[in-house]
Amino acid sequence: MSGGRIPIQCTVTGAAGQISYSLLFRIAHGDMFGPDQPVVLRLLEIEPAMKALEGVAMELDDCAFPLLAGTELTSKPEVAFDGADWALLVGAAPRKQGMERSDLLSVNGGIFAPQGKTIAQKASSGVRILVVGNPANTNAYIARMNAPEVPAERWFAMTRLDENRARSQLAQKAKVPVAALSNVAIWGNHSTTQYPDAHNARIAGLPVEEVITDHGWLKGKFVEIIQKRGAAVIEARGASSAASAANAVIDSVVSIRTPTPWGDWHSLAVVSHGEYGVPEGLQFGYPVRSDGDHWEVVPDLQHDDDAWKRIRVTTQELLQEQEMVKSLIPAQPAS
Repeated sequence: MSGGRIPIQCTVTGAAGQISYSLLFRIAHGDMFGPDQPVVLRLLEIEPAMKALEGVAMELDDCAFPLLAGTELTSKPEVAFDGADWALLVGAAPRKQGMERSDLLSVNGGIFAPQGKTIAQKASSGVRILVVGNPANTNAYIARMNAPEVPAERWFAMTRLDENRARSQLAQKAKVPVAALSNVAIWGNHSTTQYPDAHNARIAGLPVEEVITDHGWLKGKFVEIIQKRGAAVIEARGASSAASAANAVIDSVVSIRTPTPWGDWHSLAVVSHGEYGVPEGLQFGYPVRSDGDHWEVVPDLQHDDDAWKRIRVTTQELLQEQEMVKSLIPAQPAS
């Protein structure tokens, strides 16, 4: 065992799926928790996929990762989440042809409500949870509301893939390396209403709008590209984003558990406490910074009228989704 360290217990749901296939090997290699931190992978799948999961576990074995301290393969959530320090909720029901968003939310509620309850009962006292399966914001809200014993600040939904997409598009437009980009934020829902914020972003420390003078592109085509990038990948690849999503999972967890570089921020959907006028309790995409133990929403950023309008639109969509899943939310005791 590396340096005698106690292994982190990391649960991954949908563990035989495409995203997990790109994710698990990187976790076992040390990309998520560091080069000296052993990890036990607790892998959850539905019963019909257990055979495929056995094959994934065989490949993990065959890599002989020094940091992989064990694997637990199961179709039982109470086993998968037992003692979990981190829970990566990747598995979700896919949207099928003819399915309305309300139908998708209802089906996924049947997955994420019980998972929230099980996490509250079985996970470690310091568990942190990242929801990846879509619709990620509202799936996280459902799970969180079914686990009131777990502090709301421990729940995250993934908007980092959108941030990474925005960084790449801005870098290409400005003809600079991606490393020159900082302070890129995604506001709101991980959906086609999200607002990728170029106004507050920086290129080599300069406002993006000073470097990219095509402001029509920044307010129009750039926003549209990021909002519709997932669909564009599906059209080109014939399948949804997998490796890039897995990479964003790694980036998200690293951004939570390690200090944010000075002056920068990263995108995560976290519980709203009313910041920027967003109703309390929504799982909302914000620019977030961390000291490695605690995080905060970056305050006092400025928006123009167009940005405020876009933030209102994505907020309204999340409120509509919240209304669609209210039957899945247990009654909260009066305070």
